[in-house]
Amino acid sequence: MGRSRVRITADTNLLVRAAVRDDPHQADQAARALTAADAVAVTLPTLCEFAWVLRRLYRVDDAGCTAAIKALIDTENVIADRPAIEAGLAMLAGSGDFADGVIAFEGRRLGGEVFASFDVDAVRQLRALGHAAHLVGEAASLPAD
Repeated sequence: MGRSRVRITADTNLLVRAAVRDDPHQADQAARALTAADAVAVTLPTLCEFAWVLRRLYRVDDAGCTAAIKALIDTENVIADRPAIEAGLAMLAGSGDFADGVIAFEGRRLGGEVFASFDVDAVRQLRALGHAAHLVGEAASLPAD
């Protein structure tokens, strides 16, 4: 009799336990759940939370966070939005916020032409990556039609 096919959607806490292993029992359970699944769907909100938790709560540096995300998405059974993740990793590579890269990418994909924010660092970094970004409150106004 064959094994039933299991396709899961991984929650942030499952990924964090597997990555940081701060609770050995839960880390082992998380690893078993991730490896036993035929497919693991990793959503963009989950990865944004994952990056935030690693950087803020566990004080993982940008390189370590990047390595953790790449190791996860390079796993054979993981299904993820790789172009959006690459946009997040590009921001992280410049010491920016992974989520800002994903948000800007998703916005462009939905038809947004200019990323608008009060976040000076996000706007600066997106501009450095060649993307249209507007600092709300800045003297220059948003482009008009």
